[in-house]
Amino acid sequence: MVDLRILRKQLVEPHIQVGGTAVDYTMGNGNDTLYLSNTVGKDGHVYAFDIQDAALENTRELLENNNCYHNYTLIKDSHSNVKSYVTDPVNAAVFNLGYLPGSGNKELTTNRETTMLAVSAAVELMADGGIVFVSVYPGHTEGKIEGEMIEAAYSSLDRRIYCVSCFKIINSPTSPYFVIIEKSEGK
Repeated sequence: MVDLRILRKQLVEPHIQVGGTAVDYTMGNGNDTLYLSNTVGKDGHVYAFDIQDAALENTRELLENNNCYHNYTLIKDSHSNVKSYVTDPVNAAVFNLGYLPGSGNKELTTNRETTMLAVSAAVELMADGGIVFVSVYPGHTEGKIEGEMIEAAYSSLDRRIYCVSCFKIINSPTSPYFVIIEKSEGK
């Protein structure tokens, strides 16, 4: 059986550069921020975004408890404002759409307007050989719409420069799935 967490790391990791830049567009509880921080190493940098105080607190605590490199910037702002904070080319960008895991509040979710702006900015910031990895959660209405919009918006990117792919578990239509945007080297 496919383990989505393992598959996700297998797809993202080849794009991460030691000493490079990565962005966690949806900080949540900090697991992706921690992974990216450890993977870019002490000379790299990770920017992580969330609008909820609990996400920043949970992430800060996780990073500190795991003796993480001090190579990160935690930002309480919408991921759609990424270009106000990040100017370097980004090797790896990750999104986990939906709501804050464990919060009990399933009403506060990412939304299509800011998600589309953020994904668009992520594509613009991509380094050659970079990746934008979006985990979509179609089990709730907004998540389903976000996924459909992302697929439609990026299906027409120039194939000579970008590879846009999608991984879904066909016999489980409400399971999370991935939209992956990779940029060619030297384009």
